[in-house]
Order: sequence, then structure tokens, then C-alpha cells
Amino acid sequence: MSALASRLRDILQLRFTDLFAALPASVLAGISPANPLKRLGRVAGYTVLRLLGHLFQPVRNPDRLAGAVWLYVVSANNYEALRFIREARPDAVLLAGQGKNIGRYGKDVNRLSLRRKILYYWQYPAALRGLHQLVGGRALRFFDLIFYAIGYYEVYRRALRHYRPRAVVFANDHNDDARALLLACQAEGVPTAYVQHASVSTNFPPLGFDLSLLEGQDALDKYRQCGPVRGRVGLVGMPKADNFLKQRNTAPQVRRVAVACNLLDDLPDLTTTLIYLVRELPELTFTLRAHPADRRDFSALRQALPALQWSNPQQENVFQFLQTHDALVAADTSTHLEATLLNVASVYYRFSPTPTLADYYGYAAHGLSEWAHTLPELAAALRRLAQHKPAAIYRRASYYNASLGTPDEGHSRELALRRLGEWLTVPVGAA
Repeated sequence: MSALASRLRDILQLRFTDLFAALPASVLAGISPANPLKRLGRVAGYTVLRLLGHLFQPVRNPDRLAGAVWLYVVSANNYEALRFIREARPDAVLLAGQGKNIGRYGKDVNRLSLRRKILYYWQYPAALRGLHQLVGGRALRFFDLIFYAIGYYEVYRRALRHYRPRAVVFANDHNDDARALLLACQAEGVPTAYVQHASVSTNFPPLGFDLSLLEGQDALDKYRQCGPVRGRVGLVGMPKADNFLKQRNTAPQVRRVAVACNLLDDLPDLTTTLIYLVRELPELTFTLRAHPADRRDFSALRQALPALQWSNPQQENVFQFLQTHDALVAADTSTHLEATLLNVASVYYRFSPTPTLADYYGYAAHGLSEWAHTLPELAAALRRLAQHKPAAIYRRASYYNASLGTPDEGHSRELALRRLGEWLTVPVGAA
């Protein structure tokens, strides 16, 4: 069973990092509750709703999966990152695991059946013991996350043998189901490719695909710190931004401020920030956008700040949101990069400071964003931008986006499709 424990250690790599263990308690509680009884309750719910529930849910796919190029997605953001391949290649199909929440695109993806996943839970006791030897007490602390990951690898190997896809393209390299499919592909000899969908971290697993299409030098430098880089690598820019780069913000002054938050940002801290900004800068308009996966109740904030405007992440993507604003205020999110590409001024402000996440993506360190450490500094930065917004902010993103300033700027999709097509002709590992 040591092989099983090692494999699950790989699949759950990010979950056993110091960074994950040090996440704010409120954030961690949403993933794995601190109370063991609550964790047991979630395991029971998963068993009933997913493992048993999947047995009674038919899987009928509109597309033919056999011999196709699979575009595997685990979120709406992943879908948006890979959709351009589906639009360009008749042999490509978008798919996700059975029951996976893909947001507004849930009905637009094919599904891989997970009915047989329940058959592999006899491995759980041995897996828990083996992981305890590998990662110590974190195996017990996150016994629920280990439970969820059981069986993905085996079920996906079976699916690969059945359908024999031409290749599998990923937009995520660290979720448990995506990593399980990656390892299954390696075991079955199925070529794999990766299209970066958001900024990456040095806490990610080593780059383990046959072909990796990264946005820029920043991603490659970080992955080299994660471990050995496998296969071919191409720097292609950000395909999902292509349609928006010709519509960059040209306003000389900031009037409309976008505020982006995610689950790392506590609501009380976010509320305090917004109340301060609305009071101190009444001449500016503020719009809040939560992460698409954020299901928290914002009704108290709506009542406290009736002048605050709201973006619905289920109805408009992040670029559509940013297009109607002149500046962005946010903490640790890839939205800073997306804003900068659109020539929207970016101010990094940590609503809920934690000791482990300071400038997580390095945006402030590399000059992409201005770092405001306090509320007065934040207000001062926005006040200054309200007087004058620099004309060529987007150039700051060149370290993150390799296509900027080249003939491929605005044509990352074509570049990525060309690299992918050349690779599919003779993919690494297929010989």
C-alpha cells in the first residue's frame, strides 16, 4: 500500500503544504472543518450525495469521447480558459467529472462517470495509515480530503482504457481530481497538455505535462522552483484575454473602481474597507465582485452600503467586469494581472492580512500592482489615480504575458492552437 499512499500524496500535494495548513481559519473551515465531528458529517454527506447518489444518476454525453482530445475542466474559469480549443478543433470535447460544479457551464460539458468510485473505498484505512507515515498529523487533520480523493485514479484509468482519448488537455494542475487524471494518463500512456488559466504559485506541484502552454516568464520561473519541468514548454500569453486587449481602458483619470474579493477576504474586513473608501472618496463609484465560487451572504453589506454597486460573476466574466472600470482594488487574486492587461490601474490591498500570503503572486514585487499597506495609503493611491492614471499601465504585465509587445499580442489563441496542433501531430510520449 505504500504505492497507494505515495500516489495520494501526489494527488493531494497542495493540501499538505504549510501554506494550506496556515490558511485563515474561516477559509479552511469551508474546505475542511477544524471540528472532527463536522468533518465526519461532511464525509457522511459526500458518501450519500456523491458516492451513492452517482449510482442513480445517468451519464449521457452529447459528444463522442472515444478518440477525442479531452479538455478537462474543474471550474467555470477552467471552461473559459479551454473553450477556445473546443471552438477551433472538431475533435475536442469539454468534460468534467460526474457531479463537478462548473457553474453556469455545467450543462455544456460532458461527464466522466464516477459510479465505480465507491468500489475503491476499501483502500481508505491503508491510505490513511500510509499518509500518516508520509505527512504526519496532517493526514488525520485532513482525513476528509483524503476520503474524497479515493478512487479517482482507478476510475479514470478505467475510463482512459475504455475511450482511448487522443490526448487530455488540462487547465488545472493541483485539484485532486485533475491530478488523479494526470497520473492516470501517465500510467495509461495518454499524452497530456496544460494551458495555464491563472497566475501560479511556487507552492504548486512540479510541472508534469508532456506540453505546457504558459502565459509568460513569471509562470515558468515559478514552476522551476516547484521542481523539475517535464516535457515541452511554450510561452503563449493569455488566450482568454485576446478579445479584450483591443478595448483597453484609455481614461486619463480614475472614476470607477472595481473591488474584487475571494474566500480569503473576511467579510467584516471587506466591509470595513468599503465603508472607509465610500466615505473618504464620495466622488468615485465602487463596484464589488465576489469570486464565482463564493456563496457567502452579502446582504448585510448591501444594507450597510446602498451606494455600492455589484457585479454578478455568474453573468459576466472578469474581463467584462473590468472593462467598465478604471482601477482595481483587490488582495491575492489573478484579477490584478487581468486588470493590468486592460490598462486598468491595479492597487494591491490585503483586506484580511495573514502572515503567509503577503504578495502571494509577486505582483507588487514585480511592479505590476501598487501595494497599499493601510487604509489611508489605499485612499491616497486612489485619490492620486483620480487625478491622473498613467497611459501605458499594461506594459507592466510583460513579465507575466509573453505576447505583449510582439506580433502575437492579441493572438495568443492562434499561437496556442498552433503549438497544440504541432504537438498533437507527434505528441511527446506517444511514440
